[in-house]
Amino acid sequence: MRQALSALTDELRRLKATGVKTVTVSDEALVSIRRAVVAFRQDRSGGAAVATATTSASAPAPLPPPAPVRAAVPEPTVAPPRPPPAPAVMLPVVAAASLPPAPTVTLPEGDKATRWQALLAKVQADPVCRENVRPGKKVVLGVGSLDARIMFVGEAPGSEEEIAGEPFVGPAGQLLTKMISAMGLKREQVYIGNIMNWRPQLPTVDGREQVGNRPPTEAEMRYCLPYLKAQIDVVQPELLVALGSTAAQGLLGFGAFKALGEVRGRWRDFNGRPLMVTYHPSYILRNQSNRSKRMIWEDLLQVMERAGLAVSYKQRGYFLEK
Repeated sequence: MRQALSALTDELRRLKATGVKTVTVSDEALVSIRRAVVAFRQDRSGGAAVATATTSASAPAPLPPPAPVRAAVPEPTVAPPRPPPAPAVMLPVVAAASLPPAPTVTLPEGDKATRWQALLAKVQADPVCRENVRPGKKVVLGVGSLDARIMFVGEAPGSEEEIAGEPFVGPAGQLLTKMISAMGLKREQVYIGNIMNWRPQLPTVDGREQVGNRPPTEAEMRYCLPYLKAQIDVVQPELLVALGSTAAQGLLGFGAFKALGEVRGRWRDFNGRPLMVTYHPSYILRNQSNRSKRMIWEDLLQVMERAGLAVSYKQRGYFLEK
C-alpha cells in the first residue's frame, strides 16, 4: 500500500515538473484514494486511526448552553454515526524490493517471426508478469513490423492496452498513430513497444476496475528491460525513439537526468543504436498548444532526416506559430 501511494505522489510531482498545474480526478478515484489512505493508517495503528477518525467525523460537536427563551426549543437532531470506510482491496503485488533478478532472455535460432513468437511465449509464461496482471487482463508485448527501421518505446500499458494486449491503443496511442502518419509512415511500418509488460497496479475498491495509472518503479522497469532488449535484438531497428521521461530513464539509466528537457531533442545512444528522446503523446493531450506540438514535431523531423525519409516543405512547417 505504501508503494502505491508513494508512486501516486511521485507521478503528481512528475506532472508538476513538466508544467502541469491541474489534473482531472473522478469522484470514484478520490474515494479510492481516501479509502486507501484510511486502510494504510488502519494497518499501521491496528484500527485505532480508523476508530478515531470515524468517531470524530460522526459525533456531534457539543452545543453551547442555550440562551434563555420564552418558547420551548426543540432538541437538535443528531445524525446517526457513519459506518467506517470499507478498506481498499488490492490484488497481491510483488513489492519492488522483493522482485527477483531480471530474467535472462535467450531466443532460439530462426527467422524474426519465429524468434518473436518465442519471446511472446516467454513473456506470457513469466511468473512475475503473470502475478502482476489482473484477472481478465493481458501481458503486453510490442507490435508492428519486425523489419521496422524506427522503433518507438513507451513506459507501460494502460487500461486499454492491458485489455487489448497491445501497446498504445488508447487516446495517447491514437495520437501516436497520427504522428507516425504525419511522418509519411503507417503504424504497420514501425515497431512500438514499452519498457513494461504489465500495467503498474494501484489499489482498487470493492473489486472495481483500477482508476488511473502510475509510473513503474525502477525495480519494475529493471525486471522488464531484458524483454525490451530482446525485442530490439529481433527487430534490429536503425533508430529508437523514447516517448516520455520514464521510457528515457529506462533506456539511458536511472538518474541520468532530472528533467526531460535536459535530454529531449538530442541524439543519445542505447546499445550502439541512435536514440532520440521526446515527449510522450499524452503530453500533447494535456497541452494542446502549437508550441507543445512543435517541440515534439521538431524531434520527429530529426528522426525522419536521420532515417533518410523525405521531408517536404509542408512537413517542415507543421505547427509553426502563425
